[in-house]
Amino acid sequence: MAENKNPGVNVQAPAPAEDFAEEGRNFVHESRRYVGRKETIAYVLWDMSCSFNINNFSDRYITNILEVDLGFQAIVTFVNGIWDVVNDVFTGAIVDKTRTRWGKFKPYLLLLAGPGTLGTIFYWILPLIFPNTGLKHIGKFITYFVMTLVREGAGTFRSISQEGLIATITPHPVDRTRLITVAEFFSGLLGEKLPEQIMSILSDFIGNGVIKAGEGSSLKQLYTGLYCGMGVFTALVSGTASFYFNLIARERVMQSVDRPSIKQGIRSIINNKPILLLTLSEVLGKFSIGGSKSTYLYDVLNFGSLYLITGIPDLILNPVGYALVPWFRRHFSTRTLYILGAKSGDILMFPVWLIGCIGGKKHGLYKNVLVMAICLTLWECAFMMFYGVRGVIGREMYNECMDYCEWRNGYRTEGMTSVAKGLAAKLAGVFTGTVQTLIKKWIGYDQTAYTTEGVKQSSNTQWWLFTMFAGMPFLTGMFSIIPILFYDLAGEKKEKMYAELLQRRSELASVSTTGSAEDLEEVSRRQMSVADTHEKL
Repeated sequence: MAENKNPGVNVQAPAPAEDFAEEGRNFVHESRRYVGRKETIAYVLWDMSCSFNINNFSDRYITNILEVDLGFQAIVTFVNGIWDVVNDVFTGAIVDKTRTRWGKFKPYLLLLAGPGTLGTIFYWILPLIFPNTGLKHIGKFITYFVMTLVREGAGTFRSISQEGLIATITPHPVDRTRLITVAEFFSGLLGEKLPEQIMSILSDFIGNGVIKAGEGSSLKQLYTGLYCGMGVFTALVSGTASFYFNLIARERVMQSVDRPSIKQGIRSIINNKPILLLTLSEVLGKFSIGGSKSTYLYDVLNFGSLYLITGIPDLILNPVGYALVPWFRRHFSTRTLYILGAKSGDILMFPVWLIGCIGGKKHGLYKNVLVMAICLTLWECAFMMFYGVRGVIGREMYNECMDYCEWRNGYRTEGMTSVAKGLAAKLAGVFTGTVQTLIKKWIGYDQTAYTTEGVKQSSNTQWWLFTMFAGMPFLTGMFSIIPILFYDLAGEKKEKMYAELLQRRSELASVSTTGSAEDLEEVSRRQMSVADTHEKL
């Protein structure tokens, strides 16, 4: 093995890539850990904060609590999708050109922490600002419209920076996979879904009269207080946990001294076959038409807390799912695991749809709480076997693609790559989101039924809500598997990539500690030049 010239980094430099076959292949999977206990705990809290919200109720909140007309919602979805595409382009370029003493991504995450939390709080208290207004109230619509655009713009900076920070938090793929697995496992145990569970229980209590409106108040006011209160609470908790992680996290993968131009950023995407395939898969997946599980549970079964009962197997099988990740990785390729994680839920849900359709629209089993409880519980049991793979492999594939970008080009373009990966998918999402909203309008969905006593959706509407939830995702989303079948970043190619990357990073770390700024710039440029002429595998 080559001698480590940088004792400050405390990393053993790997052997030259040409000696890789003779040295053996295990050094890429060495047990060296760069992320310590404190940072790991902070990452777990951050991972939990990403799901410690009631965002799954956002559609019901806008439709039934704030009461924005479905036609207006379709307009907002379409325009926001176009804005999302536009702001992604310049946001990615800005992030990729950022070089500060705190890193490339941390400044944006820290600066947006406070305003982002306040903006989320404002979003959840809109019903208090516009009480007792109609579906087509212009002031409410404009405020919701502007809020959506602002949150989207800030969210783009945050999402690009978060993905980049996780991709650079450690230079070693095994350490990174360990971190993601630990976070996914413990964040589930610590109650990341607790707000959703509380919302479901309290909503059922209100809907079934266990919690009743006091004198002078209405059912609508009870629901409004619940949504506003939980929205504000989760925004404060998740915002605090996210800020703590962003404050202490470190970016350990050095960026090239030279800032890549937009042309270089585009080229780094074009010659990155893995990211192109991953992007195409996500684009095709975005064309999947689906519906909300909570919409089905509340508007058809009138039992939102059913998912808590059917989710009991989670308590037992969640740890099993993550414990199986190492076994899955030993026996299956990354692309196979990606397919299992991404599509197992839709595949397993299709038989549930078939069973629910027995009896037709008017008297179908999809209305039977007991039958659906059994079906959804069995679905949970089967799905949880792949839950760990779903939580780990998708993230790791993106990080792997970014390492490939560095290997092929000599520099990393997390910003532009994240934009490119999301751009086409978001365009497809604009179409899909608009269509899904219009479908609800087409099937006669009554926006006031949820908060009006004694009013229910028609049988035709209920059947379509069930079909959108259980049947359509499988029928419209399976084409996304095809691109992943050609994903070939594995075996010797993957091992050689990490061998050379570890060697380059060790050299950069050594020069950054013992050399001058000019030396560092020269090494960075030389590595970019070598990578630029690298023979394609």
